[in-house]
Amino acid sequence: MAKPEIIKEHPINMVELKEELELIKKRDKELGVISAKTDEYLHQFVSLSLKQAQELEKKLRDLKISRLKDEFIIKIIDTMPATVDGLKTLLQGYVVSINQDDMKKVVGIVNEFASAKK
Repeated sequence: MAKPEIIKEHPINMVELKEELELIKKRDKELGVISAKTDEYLHQFVSLSLKQAQELEKKLRDLKISRLKDEFIIKIIDTMPATVDGLKTLLQGYVVSINQDDMKKVVGIVNEFASAKK
């Protein structure tokens, strides 16, 4: 069995994963069992387009919140928290503290995209 080598590692959001699976599906004609289950899950829960997700990521980065790391931004895009409490719950699993004003800004941007997708 081959041992793949990890060249680089970086977080991607579910929208990007969905796009990658589409490319694999075109290339291989059929997905493996785990990939097929993942694809099924993503079709149920991903509602943003790749362009919208990239735009949301750019706007979140443009806030220049120093403690908002890449992995947090990805989680925000994946879960789209609609309230400050939802964002607090999401970030609770990480060692990060973001002030209330910055949280309100993040939630405001997320809500712009949430209302645009409907």
